[in-house]
Amino acid sequence: MNSISSIMGEQKLLPIIQVNNADDGVDIAKAMYEANLRTVEVVLRSEKSAEAITAIKAALPEMIVSAGTIIDEASLKIAKDAGADFIVTPAVTERLLTALTACGLPVLPGVSTVADIVLAREHGFREMKLFPASLSGGAAFLKAVGGLFKDTRFCPTGGVSESNYQDYLSMSNIFAVGGTWVAKPEWVEAKNWQAITDACLDVK
Repeated sequence: MNSISSIMGEQKLLPIIQVNNADDGVDIAKAMYEANLRTVEVVLRSEKSAEAITAIKAALPEMIVSAGTIIDEASLKIAKDAGADFIVTPAVTERLLTALTACGLPVLPGVSTVADIVLAREHGFREMKLFPASLSGGAAFLKAVGGLFKDTRFCPTGGVSESNYQDYLSMSNIFAVGGTWVAKPEWVEAKNWQAITDACLDVK
């Protein structure tokens, strides 16, 4: 199974798309594509999120579209049926990890404690999402666990912003950061797609 870091390649930002309709999802994804981003995460937080995944895959066949906010077997099925390329979760449980390891797709499991990291490792995962990063110790936490888990790498999400993402990316055990700041709700509401492209281009 491909690692998430190998899927993302040189891309260091996993931009998060939150939408209430599929059309906005496609336009956001296109704006990100214009900024040379090829991997995005669509969070399953509305009834239209799964439709957005399918629509983005149809409109931009080269784009890798992950499904986020996978919290149980039901949402995992929705993500797979929508055509998601990989799965992102906000947390882990024994039952959820068992389903994830059997789902046939690459997975980025969400952790927030040392115990979570150990649990995910027991299921074979070596790349994880720290969520919510800012409330789970942030960069200081990731620095501390770096010595404990030398073969484990993270993608912090939640509280990551244009003002602090470089602090995370400077660390050796961080392969990417996830964030919503590159697709602010007011830009989406105003259909200011260029602002999204520009924000994505600013991430170096």
